[in-house]
Amino acid sequence: MRIAVLSGKGGTGKTLVSVNLACAAEKATYIDCDVEAPNGHLFLKPQNLKTQPVSVIVPQVDSSKCTACRRCVDFCRYNALALLKEKLLIFYEVCHSCQGCILLCPEKALCKMPRPIGVIESGMSGGVTALTGRLNTGEVSGVPIIKELMALMPDQGLTVIDCPPGSACSVMESIRKADFCLLVAEPTLFGAHNLKMVYELVTLFKKPFGVVLNKCLPGENPSAQFCSEKGLNILAKIPYDPELGQINADGLVATRESKAFFNLFGNLLRRIQGEVPF
Repeated sequence: MRIAVLSGKGGTGKTLVSVNLACAAEKATYIDCDVEAPNGHLFLKPQNLKTQPVSVIVPQVDSSKCTACRRCVDFCRYNALALLKEKLLIFYEVCHSCQGCILLCPEKALCKMPRPIGVIESGMSGGVTALTGRLNTGEVSGVPIIKELMALMPDQGLTVIDCPPGSACSVMESIRKADFCLLVAEPTLFGAHNLKMVYELVTLFKKPFGVVLNKCLPGENPSAQFCSEKGLNILAKIPYDPELGQINADGLVATRESKAFFNLFGNLLRRIQGEVPF
C-alpha cells in the first residue's frame, strides 16, 4: 500500500506523521519527496547510505553548425533559448528537458548533454528503508528527482511518501502513484485554508483520502469545521503535546520513544489500511 502524506504548507506536521507511520509498521519504505528541504532523515538517521546522482538532459550547441535559423528559439515555450547577434544562447535553468529543440534543428547543431540537478540517498533505519531526494541549490524544479524516487518505489509492502508542501507540480507527481492520500492540517484559519488546497487537489486526482488534525487544543478548530462542512473523514486528532514536541525537537522518532505514541500512529495506520482494501 502506498500512502502519500501531504499538507497545504510547511510546518504542519507532515514529516512527523510520515516518519512515525513508517516506523509504526514492522517493515516499510519511507520516501522523502520534499526535495527542496528534506528532513525525514534527521529523525530516521539511515545507515549504510548510498548516493546516486540525478541528471536531466539539456541541449548543447555546436556553433560551427548553427545557422541562426531561430527554429529552436521559436519552438521553446519556456524561452530557454535566444539568439543574440546570431549566436545561440541556452538558459539551462529554465529548460524543461523536452528535447524538442534537438529534434527540430535542421542542421543537427544541437545535441544532448546531461546536467546534474541533485541526488538520491538510500539507507536503512531499523526496518525502514529510507529514500531521500535532494535538489541542488538554485535549481527550479524537483520533479525529475521525484520521478526517479517514484521509480524506486517497491511494488509490495507499505510505502509512505512524504510529499512537498503545497499543491504544485511536485506534489502532483508525488501523489500520482499513491493508493491513499493523508491530509495533515493545523487547527487554525490558515490551516483550514491550506487544507482546502490539498482537498481540492486529491479530489481532482480522484484519490481516496482522509484527514489528520495535528496540534489540537480544546476550543475552536477551523480545520475540523471545514471537514464537517465537506463531510471529510477525520482519521486522527493529534493533541498539542509538549512531550511530542520535545521528542520531535530532539530529532527522535516518537513511536520509538513512547508506547503511547506507538499506539497512536499504529492505530492511525490501521485506520488507513481499513480505508483501502488490499
